[in-house]
Amino acid sequence: MNANKTGKDLTKEAPRSPKQKVGGYVILGRTIDKCRALLWGNIGEYHFDCPLDNMLFGWKGIKGDDFKAVVERGASDEEIARWVDENGERKSDQEKQQWCDEMLAANPYDNPEKREWYIDAIKSTGQDAKTTPLFDWLEADDRVSYQKAA
Repeated sequence: MNANKTGKDLTKEAPRSPKQKVGGYVILGRTIDKCRALLWGNIGEYHFDCPLDNMLFGWKGIKGDDFKAVVERGASDEEIARWVDENGERKSDQEKQQWCDEMLAANPYDNPEKREWYIDAIKSTGQDAKTTPLFDWLEADDRVSYQKAA
């Protein structure tokens, strides 16, 4: 392991976009940023092992605590991506790409159990809950949050 014990200070900047792929996985870069920030004490208002992270963890069949242990050892992004590949349920490159495409298009508005939450959550960005995918909202929410802080 490269002993990477640094990361983004999420009290001062947003984690990576959930759209940014690491090791071919959407969400992973953002999850790594939040986990490192939690471990190094600067996670701010973000949460690790949250429903977003669990979209990846659940699909792969890995646990947040196991993931955190890898990050805590100082693994690089590439080492973490390799760990995700090698643990939990094995996925082909085609399955990974299909999942990424589904995640990029996912909209909580389409789920009746999450619709009300999403309509309320998205208000601060001025986006339309019916047509805005989750990742687009998260990016906009990060921008709005850090504009307020500046």
